[in-house]
Amino acid sequence: MARHRPGLASLLFVGGASLLIIPALVAGTLYTGALQRSAEAGVVENLRFRGELSANQIARRLDRLWRQVEALSRLLDPAKVGDARERIDLLSDLDDRYSWIGIAEVGGRVLASTKGMLEGVSVAERPWFRRGLEGPAAIDVHEAVLLAKLLPATGETRNFIDFAAPLKGANGNVTGVVGAHLDWRWMVDTLTSLQSPGIDILLISRDRVVLFGPPDLVDRPLDVGSAIAASRAPLSARDERWPDGKDYFTLVVPAIAYSDLPSFGWSLLMRQSVDDALRPTRELVRTFWVMLGTGAFASLVLLFLGARWVATPLRRLAGSADALVSSGEPQVPRQETRYDEVNRLSAALVRLQFRAFPGRPEDGGK
Repeated sequence: MARHRPGLASLLFVGGASLLIIPALVAGTLYTGALQRSAEAGVVENLRFRGELSANQIARRLDRLWRQVEALSRLLDPAKVGDARERIDLLSDLDDRYSWIGIAEVGGRVLASTKGMLEGVSVAERPWFRRGLEGPAAIDVHEAVLLAKLLPATGETRNFIDFAAPLKGANGNVTGVVGAHLDWRWMVDTLTSLQSPGIDILLISRDRVVLFGPPDLVDRPLDVGSAIAASRAPLSARDERWPDGKDYFTLVVPAIAYSDLPSFGWSLLMRQSVDDALRPTRELVRTFWVMLGTGAFASLVLLFLGARWVATPLRRLAGSADALVSSGEPQVPRQETRYDEVNRLSAALVRLQFRAFPGRPEDGGK
């Protein structure tokens, strides 16, 4: 039994399709992969720029406040309570970001403060005082303790961040501590103003607690890899899954620092949803594959028609030759003139038939 062999049309179509589709798929895959990587790099670079800019803006604004407190530490003298109270009230009136400013002698008793609040009260156990005795200090966000009942009610919990610095006498000995409570709402407003649509800013404490960020994360410890490495790693970016089950590009700014600003131990995280960030690129890739697929389909249709166009005259000539062999009678083959090779083959078949049947004319004796 004769083995079935593929026809010329099939060979032309399959071979042509392979030469057309395989390079197109390889080139398309390489191109879309490069496009994806370029888009990811662009997202990370954008987050890096925004993260560095935001950290710098926060640090500069805090530094301006710190320098005011530092200046007070050089100007205030616990021995001159009246002068100290006057300077404190002036600064408090000029800058409402300060909820309270005060000085305490080395034993912890408040000598002078904003509007006289806590004067005569001991603050010896407060972190700002204890650390302020040792040197310039910045205290992370905390609830009001002693001031809670003295400040005007706002309907919400009051939170502060603190700056403190030692007061020193002419001989360099510590004579007291100046402390300033900054309203945390100012920091929240500052961070809110730095946000961009689709990009979240998260402020992380030294203990990985979210101080500012999406409401579902605030005041909760963050266990994603970027937060764990925040205080140890240099500026870095990664793609990771967050507790909400979504993937985010996350950039970590490990420290918020400027000049000699005391550190709160904060880190800044910038995150953007991978789906949101790459949606334009994915749409572009999808459009590319649709266009490539449409073009490939049209090319395959044309290739199929072209293969049939090439193979048809050869198939007819092969049929005429088979008929001639099978019948032993002269058959007038169809004259094929579609292209040079079949035209010559058709003429050669006519001549062979004339030689095989010399007594009969080429038209079959008609």
